[in-house]
Amino acid sequence: MLRRHGELAQGETSFLLANRDGTRLASSTVQAAFGALRRIAEVHRTASGRQVPRMHDLRHSFAVHSLTAWYRRGADVQRLIPVLSTYLGHSDLEGTKVYLSMTPELLQQASLRFARYAEWGQHA
Repeated sequence: MLRRHGELAQGETSFLLANRDGTRLASSTVQAAFGALRRIAEVHRTASGRQVPRMHDLRHSFAVHSLTAWYRRGADVQRLIPVLSTYLGHSDLEGTKVYLSMTPELLQQASLRFARYAEWGQHA
């Protein structure tokens, strides 16, 4: 069951993916469900492909896409990085840095932000 922020009963623990009783799903359950979804969607490794997508790959994509979207919207990225850490379940920023890969669009968005800052001398 997917939970939305604020949908907790008093004293209940929040897990992004939880059983009906609110307890955390076992990693093996999540991996098995993801494998079944890959098969249903017919996502297979090709002869030239490195491997099939993994749950871990989704975490990387989520982190980079979130960061890129924040830059696009003009959000205060430095303030939001700890939020990203929380989403990923990290207690500090060190664990989150592993998931942040530079993409052409992210580089472009960060460069535009810096150019506006350099030109106008303000946080853009």
